[in-house]
Amino acid sequence: MQRRGFLVIVLSALLAACGSRSPSRTYAVEGQVIAVTPDRSEATVKHGEIKGLMPAMTMPYKIKEKTELAAIKPGDIIDATLTIVENDAYLTKVRRIGEAPVEQAPPETTVATAASAGVELLKPGDAVPDSTFVDQDGRKRKFSAFRGSTVILTFIYTKCPIPTFCPMMDRHFVTLQEHFRDDPALRKVHLVTVSFDPLTDTPPVLKAHARELKADLTRWTFLTGDRDDIDKFASRFGMTVARAPNDARDITHNLRTAVISPEGTLRKIYTGNEWTPADILEDLKPTANAN
Repeated sequence: MQRRGFLVIVLSALLAACGSRSPSRTYAVEGQVIAVTPDRSEATVKHGEIKGLMPAMTMPYKIKEKTELAAIKPGDIIDATLTIVENDAYLTKVRRIGEAPVEQAPPETTVATAASAGVELLKPGDAVPDSTFVDQDGRKRKFSAFRGSTVILTFIYTKCPIPTFCPMMDRHFVTLQEHFRDDPALRKVHLVTVSFDPLTDTPPVLKAHARELKADLTRWTFLTGDRDDIDKFASRFGMTVARAPNDARDITHNLRTAVISPEGTLRKIYTGNEWTPADILEDLKPTANAN
């Protein structure tokens, strides 16, 4: 089943690439390097508005050329070309044009989750907080409502413009949904997507997003709610979200995906975007066998 799932993912990616009318889009980017992570071939860049794509933002970007990555360091001012394809985004033609001290943002310039304030992170076996949300149909839902099912939980916002961030989480959940439909042993697994941008992602917006993804709402629930409550809940999983107070679209965030037991306790947290649906399916094998 795992091999079949991998082939399905690869074939879907090939078909999407072959059938796309616009295989790639490119944008000019200018900004400051905040951090470099060589083992991930990434640089975190604080850049200005990218017209037609996103407001000013701080984001980690893949850099294809190792020599270009090796030539930059925190503090460098760069210009580059951001290329966005169906399921990927990366910088090319990275060129150092200056240097400046890396400024630490004053506290009033961002609104961050409580994760930076010493919130205790959940550990495997810990009970997941029973927070209150609002689902895509406008109904109040306590997180305990999902007890009895193994829950795969992730965090997104629907306006996220980078294919390797929130849209990748959506794509992975679509793939998982297909497996759940085909495998009776996974009938008690439920997908939950929580938006950390409740000002934009209202229940009608989430309902429309679910339709675009062809989500089966009996197996996949989308949640929004009070922003502070969502931030507190998300921070327990290691989520960090920073919002610019002068532009609601300017959201800087990381990624977390969690597996939660039918008893409502944490089993595992996946960090970032390097997990695959096959990883989740492997983690669900004991669940499938138990059911």
